[in-house]
Amino acid sequence: MSKLRILLADDHAVVRDGLRVLINAEPDMEVIGEAKDGRVAVQKITELRPDVAIIDISMPELNGIQATERIKREYPEVKVLALTVHQEKGYLDQLLRIGASGYILKHSAADELIEAIRCVAQGQTYVDREMASRITTDYLRKQSAGGAPGTTELTDREEQVLRLVAQGHSNKEIANQLSISVKTVETHKANFMEKLEFKSRAEVVRYAVQRGWLLTSLVALLFGDLVSSGYFPTLP
Repeated sequence: MSKLRILLADDHAVVRDGLRVLINAEPDMEVIGEAKDGRVAVQKITELRPDVAIIDISMPELNGIQATERIKREYPEVKVLALTVHQEKGYLDQLLRIGASGYILKHSAADELIEAIRCVAQGQTYVDREMASRITTDYLRKQSAGGAPGTTELTDREEQVLRLVAQGHSNKEIANQLSISVKTVETHKANFMEKLEFKSRAEVVRYAVQRGWLLTSLVALLFGDLVSSGYFPTLP
């Protein structure tokens, strides 16, 4: 069985040491490289092409956000999981906007980090349980204050594509699942974004949560086994 190949980027050696021990203890994972700053992280990814890069936000040279932006631009196949002390939603929004696959807090339990790695490696997006719970509470509060989600009608195919986007699938994966072309996926995506007046991927997930479409895979995610997290995909 091939192992998930992980790169660690954190400016604290003791953090990297702990993460390496934790990850290498898993039978399906191995740490293949480490970096003490964002610039070295990009160099290591160029050399090693890991499956998942665990990136701290606060690093010298290039910070985690700058490093993630370069990584996703140059190596979009590499999944980036942000591991940070920052609990501000603004960091989460910015990282998801530039293509990060996950966001987890450093004080989270070890098993949650391992689950996050597996989740992003499968093409999903993982948000720390604590932050996901807070964000979901905000969504529900806004929904209660503002009424039910909009009722703009989507075609059956647009709804199928939206659901798959909300689950974190890429255009190519959606095309394969629905037996349509990538160009057709892009067209359906553009149509539902225009119909629903969405400007960001977070709005796609908010809509899906409010419609109850993600309660099996998100609240299993938000409040259950998998995500001990939330599920906020990125739109390619």
